[in-house]
Amino acid sequence: MITPNSGKALRPLLGVSLLASVLLLNACGGSDDNNVVPTPVPTPTPTPVPFKTVDGNAPLVIGHRGLPGLYPEETRPAYEGAADAGADSLEEDVHLSKDCVLVARHNPWLSDNTNISTVAATNAEVAKRKRTVPGVQVPVKYSLPQYGGPATYLSDLTDPKDPKSVLKSLVVDGEDHTGDWSITDFTVAELKQWFGGTTYDARDQRPTDQNGKNPILTLQEIIDIAKAKSTGGRTLTVYPEAKNPYWNNAQAIANGCGSGAHPFEDAIVKLIKDNNYNTRTSPILVQSFDPASLKYMRSIGLNTRVVQLIDGNDVNYKTGEMVYQTNDEYNFVDGRPYSWTLAGDGRYFGDMLTPAGLAEIKTYADGIGPWKPQVMKLTINPFKATNADGTPYTGSLADVNTITPTDVIANAHKAGLFVHVFTFRNEAKYLAGIYKGDPAAEYLAFYRAGVDGVFSDFAGTAVAARKTYLKELGR
Repeated sequence: MITPNSGKALRPLLGVSLLASVLLLNACGGSDDNNVVPTPVPTPTPTPVPFKTVDGNAPLVIGHRGLPGLYPEETRPAYEGAADAGADSLEEDVHLSKDCVLVARHNPWLSDNTNISTVAATNAEVAKRKRTVPGVQVPVKYSLPQYGGPATYLSDLTDPKDPKSVLKSLVVDGEDHTGDWSITDFTVAELKQWFGGTTYDARDQRPTDQNGKNPILTLQEIIDIAKAKSTGGRTLTVYPEAKNPYWNNAQAIANGCGSGAHPFEDAIVKLIKDNNYNTRTSPILVQSFDPASLKYMRSIGLNTRVVQLIDGNDVNYKTGEMVYQTNDEYNFVDGRPYSWTLAGDGRYFGDMLTPAGLAEIKTYADGIGPWKPQVMKLTINPFKATNADGTPYTGSLADVNTITPTDVIANAHKAGLFVHVFTFRNEAKYLAGIYKGDPAAEYLAFYRAGVDGVFSDFAGTAVAARKTYLKELGR
């Protein structure tokens, strides 16, 4: 980077030139008539350093579920707060209500992101809709010796002859939530009348004074918020996630929504078209962890930008390698797309991050949304063998003292894919030890590595860190 003084000429140390002699005479009281004033050399304007993003623009700040660091997630205050904090995009998780309306909730089971448990204590109608029927175990179809993990996964199709049996259990993509309430058992009017959104992540550290006070929003309402906040030449995008598409489709079919095998995705594409958003340049990005869902939406005419999300289960802090295979239900929940399990495909999310996997993604998507440790390798060096009590040492995020960018950004960019990384949070427990509790340090590491965008629970912090990064680049 060119510094402000780098273009200034240096004065000679010895007066051997005519100019130097004249200046010396003047300094000693020579005639004013012979004064020679040197012409100042202009300081050149520094050339901004280019961004490392795939499109050459500044990385995006994506308001992950709005601004849940300060407000109950996916509520109006959260989305308006994210917009006011400078976010470029408003992200939301989308499900279908009982009456086939697209609504925004992080999870389809409601006890962890609404006040439904409190409401049920005094509302008998709500209380009786709790799902209590256990799911059933189904054998996997892929080779266990090759791919590992459990031999069976949990299904909510308790009676294969009755597709409506999925309305009795609450098993979402292999994850058991028996004894909870399903979003698909309530109409949008009931969801708005009875329940309010709450904090979810770091709920013991984030403000809770507005919990239960703000109703659940429809996807259309979030689009309307983005439009209302798009002023002064600024255009906010919306970033809906087609959440748990296999589960949502099975629920929607049982509830009589739409026709065919994909009423969930059909509703998403219809709403996009109804808002005249179905172009590549429209202010919307559609995301999902499940490639089958994204490919289906492409097949029925979705023309927006599309993002393939990529998950994982854990990190080996000795090597920095990702862990995908586990011996519990999360082998199916976070280890691979659920459609792969159903189809007998035993591969894991990590296969998407190979050059071949990225090339496949490029056939239907415009970008990827990987988990942070897939983009920034986290290691502990030196890695001790045991804890003080002699038990095996496995390490923790707080102990991480080395970070190194992986090849994911470079390979994705080479394939023509942008990289939006999840999820950035301010609380110390979510930060690698090397950042010393400073969330800005984490953002800067990823901005410098060339990410195209960040999913953030604290949009204001992400925006402030981006301003620091822009200054580093001379912008």
